[in-house]
Amino acid sequence: MLRWQPTLLDSQQPGGWAVVHCKQHFLADSNGVLFPREWLKKQDLPIIAEHGLGHFDGDAVYLLELSQPFDMPGCAWQSLRQFMLQGDADTFKLLSYATQIGTWASQHRFCGSCGGSMQHMPGERAMHCVRCELHHYPRLSPSMIVLVTRGDEVLLARSPRFVSGVYSTLAGFVEAGESVEHCVAREVREEVGVEIKNLQYLGSQGWPFPHSLMLGFHAEYASGDIVMQVDEIEDAQWFSVHDLPPLPASRSIARYLIDVYVARRLGQPEPVLPG
Repeated sequence: MLRWQPTLLDSQQPGGWAVVHCKQHFLADSNGVLFPREWLKKQDLPIIAEHGLGHFDGDAVYLLELSQPFDMPGCAWQSLRQFMLQGDADTFKLLSYATQIGTWASQHRFCGSCGGSMQHMPGERAMHCVRCELHHYPRLSPSMIVLVTRGDEVLLARSPRFVSGVYSTLAGFVEAGESVEHCVAREVREEVGVEIKNLQYLGSQGWPFPHSLMLGFHAEYASGDIVMQVDEIEDAQWFSVHDLPPLPASRSIARYLIDVYVARRLGQPEPVLPG
């Protein structure tokens, strides 16, 4: 049985558990991130939205989205990235979903077309403008992530935003009117100046920072020398599969793409894509 199962819950129903979210951080105490929902709603929290998320270990779980962080005795705010690195996988799945719904809810309190107030649509994960009838659904941004390979070498790069010393795969958002395959070739060309061939799709992963769907690929090097994109790429190099630099977190699809290729080259068992 899956511990975390997303589903649409009626927030008018009493009871259940709740997670408290604000700007990709969650309130937690020594017992974790789940709090009795009715108790939380008596704490004078600056709640701007409430959504039913689904079931965790069979219990109903709701989201309380706050306008600003709120200090509570015995509790602390933890970032979603902390849970990705340190928490258990099922809790991270729950919080990944919660942060995407929370971000969407906080950014769609008012209609982007007429400025009217948005309201929940009963029975659907959507917001509805009562003034102009516009509907808004949770945003999902398709993006590609690719490991470029050349025999026993892989092309890895680092952004100025990365943790010091860490190298990763290349990634970028799909533009309007563009296929994912075209996006892969364009982003690789823009970021490191090389051409690729023999694109292979490996899998996808929801990436809640804040609302991406990452489509993962391997691609073989075809031609060109590395020319780094100014302001986007701090360094890019070919690394041997026998001598890799510090890599992304193990739960990320970036790490999965690297680990799969290394396993294949070394004749080792292939890892499973997290989540």
